[in-house]
Amino acid sequence: MRTQTQAEQVIEAMRQNGGYAEFGRLNRLIDFSSWKTKSPAASVRRIVQLNKAFYRIQPGLWALKERRREVEERLRLKARDKKGTGIFTHSYYQGLVTEIGNMKNMQTYVPAQDKNKLFLETPLKNIAGLSRIYNFTYPEILRRVASVDVIWFNERNLPDSFFEIEHSTTMRNSLSKFCMVRDYFARFVIVAPKFKRNQFAEVSADPLFAPIRNRVTFTDYDTISDQYAALFKLRGIPNKI
Repeated sequence: MRTQTQAEQVIEAMRQNGGYAEFGRLNRLIDFSSWKTKSPAASVRRIVQLNKAFYRIQPGLWALKERRREVEERLRLKARDKKGTGIFTHSYYQGLVTEIGNMKNMQTYVPAQDKNKLFLETPLKNIAGLSRIYNFTYPEILRRVASVDVIWFNERNLPDSFFEIEHSTTMRNSLSKFCMVRDYFARFVIVAPKFKRNQFAEVSADPLFAPIRNRVTFTDYDTISDQYAALFKLRGIPNKI
């Protein structure tokens, strides 16, 4: 029997996963024992990016063209307008950040209004470990920060990191939420497309945000996707976002 080429193995692995997959999942599905390369993950990435059998849905999330109709129906992407695509993108990166927190052994929270939104085919409420936010501060502050897109809590039930996914807004509202909890020893992270980095720099330069300026960071979608892929493959090896 003819041995499958590397590209054929990648295609078959993606078929097994329903026609789409993130790089981390692909790396776990493929048997690399016959691959004569020191960096099979890099080879998978190159095959997916260059082979015409695949198309990109999001950074790090690819699908088979032969299964495009099925994939878009399953992910509810078919015939989406710009607003609908934005909703998918926002909840997708909420899911990635939540999953990264889970793999880092954090307690993860997403706000009530987002719990039924989907990360791929799974509701966010089935990914986040917490069903409600911890009462770690005054009620008036808690009400405001309870809408933060993702919060990681440590083993003492105190906030470790706050994440806001900024796909279509100006970031001012997110930075205002971060300011509300600036007295806590926690990280503040804006997750957005690369082209929004300049907007982040401009908005965060406002004197209003001076108390958190040196604590809030910008992380782009590609970096989040790469971190998720690395952690998914290794399961538990700590990495910084």
